[in-house]
Amino acid sequence: MLTSLKVAKYEEYYYAGIGHGVGLDLHEEPFLGNYGTKTMKPGCVITMEPGIYIPGWGGVRIEDTVLITETGIEILTHFPKELMVLD
Repeated sequence: MLTSLKVAKYEEYYYAGIGHGVGLDLHEEPFLGNYGTKTMKPGCVITMEPGIYIPGWGGVRIEDTVLITETGIEILTHFPKELMVLD
C-alpha cells in the first residue's frame, strides 16, 4: 500500500475530480471534488476515483464504487489494490 509520503511527491499532478454518482448515465450527479455542491444521502451510490496524471507519461486511478449508508459507507468493489505487473 502506498503511504502518503510516496504519493505527496505527485501532488502537483493530482486530478481534482474525486468521483461521481452511479445511475443511468456514465457520469452523473453528485460530482465529488472541490466543485461539488450536492449532499450525499443514504442509498446514494458513488464512485471514489482519485487520479494522478503526469504529462508526457500517463496516469493512474484507483476506483471504488461506494454505497452511502446511515452509518457511513460500504465499499462495493472487491478488487485488490496491490501493484500487479502483467507480462
